[in-house]
Amino acid sequence: MSLPILDVVGIIAGTITTISFMPQVIKAWKSKSVKDISLGMYTLFSVGIIFWILYGFMVNSIPIIAANSATLALTGVIIFLKIKHNK
Repeated sequence: MSLPILDVVGIIAGTITTISFMPQVIKAWKSKSVKDISLGMYTLFSVGIIFWILYGFMVNSIPIIAANSATLALTGVIIFLKIKHNK
């Protein structure tokens, strides 16, 4: 059974946009430097991601739910590090 092209496009888009947060997470984790990261931006972005997840459930889209859940986890790490190391 093959995936519909819409799901394939969604999976590719979600994978690429989620992976784009990895360099920031790795850099912040290793360096413990978060001074140039905006807590407000990441907080607002995370709220938007929560709404994308809700939307994904409403339209029953696994690619939207999965990609945004992973992105929320990565942004959560950034927010955690920002709060922890922003002294």
